[in-house]
Amino acid sequence: MSTRSDIKREYKETPKQAGVFAIRNTVNGKVYMGSSLNLHGPLNKHRFTLKMGSHRNTALQADWNAYGEDAFTFEILEVVKETSEPGFCVDDELTLLEQIWIEKQGPFGESGYNTGTRIREA
Repeated sequence: MSTRSDIKREYKETPKQAGVFAIRNTVNGKVYMGSSLNLHGPLNKHRFTLKMGSHRNTALQADWNAYGEDAFTFEILEVVKETSEPGFCVDDELTLLEQIWIEKQGPFGESGYNTGTRIREA
């Protein structure tokens, strides 16, 4: 059995992944998209705040409350593939992935929960 300190150490040693994620409502098909240089942090934050009833996106929170946790999936859409090429920049690559996935998913208006075009999170 892992101790608390083992779990903390393992978390700190786990490499951070940059990428794009989605929270998808399987009942109505609406999607909330986000991206981060550390994917697992925001995904955990969104899941926690939705469960606590305090998510900042009121439409997403309202649907979570109405349909329940089982009606939502948390998906990693794509992870930045780091390379050793000269000039490679994780931040720039993530920006490109954001644009591609925003076009594919259209997370605004009737089909999504996003309210602004900026989806990057800490």
